[in-house]
Amino acid sequence: MNPTPAKTPRRVARELALQGLYQWQLTGNSIPVVEDVLQTGEETGGDWSRADRGLTLALLRNAADRANELEAEFVPFIDRPIGELSPIERSILLLGTYELKHCPETPYRVVINEAIELAKNFGGTEGHRFVNGVLDKLVPRLREAEIEHAKKNPPQRK
Repeated sequence: MNPTPAKTPRRVARELALQGLYQWQLTGNSIPVVEDVLQTGEETGGDWSRADRGLTLALLRNAADRANELEAEFVPFIDRPIGELSPIERSILLLGTYELKHCPETPYRVVINEAIELAKNFGGTEGHRFVNGVLDKLVPRLREAEIEHAKKNPPQRK
């Protein structure tokens, strides 16, 4: 039996940011209060020490601060009113949309894969398919230059 590989600090950061956004939506607490809860480890099982803390805080703060802007990007691609999204789906879409729009250093395929993994681990049964479909439709709008570059520079086969 193969042991499960350890999560990278960036994966843990995304998980914590997801937990923070979920808590922010459900409790209505401010982001600084949510950050305090995440950092104490009371609800995160001590993952804070294993996370890329800078990424955690950047994702959490920016996704929350820009929620309206980010929702405006993905709403055209969802199949129901935004109020009917689960808090997990909404949080994952906020994180994924933020990274696609504001973090060009992270390849779009990585952003989508990480969002799918979050949905598989924290969301409903088919949530990962929904998240994948929405983010996949956003890529041409938010990462046009990256797609064009990939078309002009296909990977070399060995």
